[in-house]
Amino acid sequence: MKKVLLVDGYNVIRTSGLYRNIEVEDFTGGEGLNPAREKLIADVAVFAQGRYDATVIFDGAGNGGSDGAPRSVAGITVIYSQAGESADSVIEKLATQARDKGREVFVVTSDAQTQWTVLGNHVTRISSLGFAQEVELVNRSWQERNPAPKSKHTLSERIDPKVAERLARFARGDSQDLG
Repeated sequence: MKKVLLVDGYNVIRTSGLYRNIEVEDFTGGEGLNPAREKLIADVAVFAQGRYDATVIFDGAGNGGSDGAPRSVAGITVIYSQAGESADSVIEKLATQARDKGREVFVVTSDAQTQWTVLGNHVTRISSLGFAQEVELVNRSWQERNPAPKSKHTLSERIDPKVAERLARFARGDSQDLG
């Protein structure tokens, strides 16, 4: 049986430079937190692969349209807490349910209140910063095992240097000696 991993999404984004640095400051018309959320979800999916049943929980308490329904994204579950309910209460509920079923539970948060609640339930807490550091190690390991292909993508990288020089002369209007 896989371990359960519950991630306090906004807490990790706000605590770790790995995500905070890609956060867009303008919430009025821009993407807001979308890039940071997407990166966190992708990173949790890679981190959890094969080892954890992972859920990332974002606080939707202030969003009147948030229904709290779980969604599957990249092989993990993503939940925006329903309107009026905090992400912390969803994390506490999910941690208790999993623990009561005999599952080993890990909660990623640096929120003091959530820490005290989950630690009282024999749940292992991982700090948001510690988790982000683990994610960086996993990402680095993946990159080392799967290096970027060395293929050439642009025409200027693939063309023979002699042909490139002839084309450059032609472009400059130096049509002599092209033959």
